[in-house]
Amino acid sequence: MRQGRVLARGAINNSGTQSIIPARSYDTGQVYYGRVEGLGTDYPVVTDVYYVQSQTNPQTKEVSNTLVRRGKEWHAPDRTYLNARHIVMVEPVGPSSKVAQLIAESKQK
Repeated sequence: MRQGRVLARGAINNSGTQSIIPARSYDTGQVYYGRVEGLGTDYPVVTDVYYVQSQTNPQTKEVSNTLVRRGKEWHAPDRTYLNARHIVMVEPVGPSSKVAQLIAESKQK
């Protein structure tokens, strides 16, 4: 990963390991949370991938969001390759954020 690029800012934590960061795909609007490698390349790789799944109650129109771990699909992917041309932004997830808490909880199950 190249240092000093806007996309990469904050992607490495103090221990030098990859932080959990989201990457938004411009075409779909989908946000992926996970560990990213290869920022600055044409196809960065995200592992330990999570995404938000929204469902709308047809009666109340209330939207509920659930954090889902990728890999439970039929093809059981262990990583996601992103086309860098479609990434809008990348930023770190704070260790005390709701996303970080939900990921930690899912790993304990």
